[in-house]
Amino acid sequence: MKAMILAAGLGTRLRPLTNDRPKALATLAGRTLLEIAICRLRHFGVRQVIVNAHHFPEMIVDYLATHDNFGIRIEISHEQQLLDTGGGLKHAQKFFVDAGSSLYEPFILHNVDVISTIDLERMTRFHVECGALATLAVQRRETSRLLLFDKTGQLWGRGGKQEGQAEIERAVQQTDALGFCGIHVISPRIFGKMEQEGAFSIIDTYLQLAGAGNAIRAFRADECYWRDLGSTDDLRQAEQDIKTGHLTLP
Repeated sequence: MKAMILAAGLGTRLRPLTNDRPKALATLAGRTLLEIAICRLRHFGVRQVIVNAHHFPEMIVDYLATHDNFGIRIEISHEQQLLDTGGGLKHAQKFFVDAGSSLYEPFILHNVDVISTIDLERMTRFHVECGALATLAVQRRETSRLLLFDKTGQLWGRGGKQEGQAEIERAVQQTDALGFCGIHVISPRIFGKMEQEGAFSIIDTYLQLAGAGNAIRAFRADECYWRDLGSTDDLRQAEQDIKTGHLTLP
């Protein structure tokens, strides 16, 4: 199975840690976020990974070489300019649709700065059984960036502060308003449907594709541990969760 780790961002919320390194090389309990993400993917059978890089990309290349790619095949997708989540994925398209690849074998897209206990094997099975184009790990939790799903789990829209509280409340009554976890299972068929070029958000693509009738489904992970590691406060809390036994690193 293949996967992509999104690691190209500047990591501005992690400053000053990211003043001299990419956010992928920030550490949690003595291990880099990149190592944790790779080991987690490897645990679920992933053996081929591509990592996008922009901020201090040579440090990521050297780090992986020093650690012998953690025993799996790893490639780097260099981004001369930041391409956001959708543009970054599209830039790495050849990794997923090379001559030996099946358009029906899904792959995982995983933010480098999230950590969870979500069962990626079960999520992949759910994706296949649903015949989805993309499946998003989601939880019912407080966030300013809600995604709206209908009662069948199909992506319906977006909610957040910009919509206004009245609109959000009406939407919540009709749908499930859920927080996205930064973990996706995707069919390579999506590349034939991505019309945007340059830098763009994968969420915008999902909304467009869902509106056109494609299956973009929610995988509920409410019972799982999940944390965004995008800020120094988040890292400190995750460290505490490890000490108290609420989180075990892969």
